[in-house]
Amino acid sequence: MSTTATAGTQTRTTWAIDPAHTHVAFAVKHLMISTVRGRFTGVSGTVHTDEADPAKGDVEIEIDAATIDTREPQRDAHLKSPDFLDVEKFPKLTFKSTRVTGTADQFKVTGDLTIHGVTKQVVLDVTSEGRAKDPWGGERAGFTASTALKRGEFGLNWNQVLETGGFLVGDEIKISIDAELVKK
Repeated sequence: MSTTATAGTQTRTTWAIDPAHTHVAFAVKHLMISTVRGRFTGVSGTVHTDEADPAKGDVEIEIDAATIDTREPQRDAHLKSPDFLDVEKFPKLTFKSTRVTGTADQFKVTGDLTIHGVTKQVVLDVTSEGRAKDPWGGERAGFTASTALKRGEFGLNWNQVLETGGFLVGDEIKISIDAELVKK
């Protein structure tokens, strides 16, 4: 059963991330003049919502680090290496929420993000994009989320100094998520 009644009128609904309709993307500066964009294709997770009290919601996401894709095989191989994600040693990126604040339509999800074996607290700015019935009789919900983080805080320190000053790879990484969830 996907919705359970709790004390009073509160209900909690369980949703699964639909990996075929979810996009986890990132952007980082290259040579300090352009932006490289990429994505992770191996994403899974569970979201619990409570319409009566959005603060009782929670999120758990797991990303297969080896599914990184920047449309450049050599760069992807480098990003998978010990210089960056070290996917042999750290095969998963994970996010587990610790707090939800805001309304049912616009909220912040605070949680623990683990990359490269390092866990840091991040805040996702989340917008509900609505709900719909699918052609197979199921219910779906859409959400967008974004945040920015410093890769150095997660031990992703590899870089090269440029002749003109600055670095080959920027420290700030912008993350954007377009998630479609399926009601369980």
